[in-house]
Amino acid sequence: MATVQRFEELVAWQKARELTRETYKAFKSLSDFGFKDQIQRAAVSVMSNIAEGFERGTRQEFINYLFIAKGSSGEVRNQLYVALDNGYLNDETFKRLKRLSENCSVLMWRLIQSLKVSKLQGLQFKRGSRKDDFQEWLEAERARLAQDKGH
Repeated sequence: MATVQRFEELVAWQKARELTRETYKAFKSLSDFGFKDQIQRAAVSVMSNIAEGFERGTRQEFINYLFIAKGSSGEVRNQLYVALDNGYLNDETFKRLKRLSENCSVLMWRLIQSLKVSKLQGLQFKRGSRKDDFQEWLEAERARLAQDKGH
């Protein structure tokens, strides 16, 4: 089984990227620049914190950054209600973006819970040429999440 080498391979990051892309698209022509900036920054924060946590190289830092990313996903969801209440979104777009943000939160929660019970320490603790258990775990988690996504 191949190991995850880059954060771009993580299903949670891929879903966060989709949320960011769709958020930018939904508010592309919005003239409320303050609101538009806030929701776009929150969406970018989701994917950025997943990436930064992964790159930090320790389990505990990864968990911390995943919690931050999860919080940003909640901020996006909150801002979507503001957008709906102010007529910036139709019901269909609101529901699609809300579902995406909820999916991001679920993926991060599962990843956090798996990391919390893992005995693996992370890339900073890798010794010599020994295969990195943390990377192996991430690949297994990615496969499990992809399988869950199919159901």
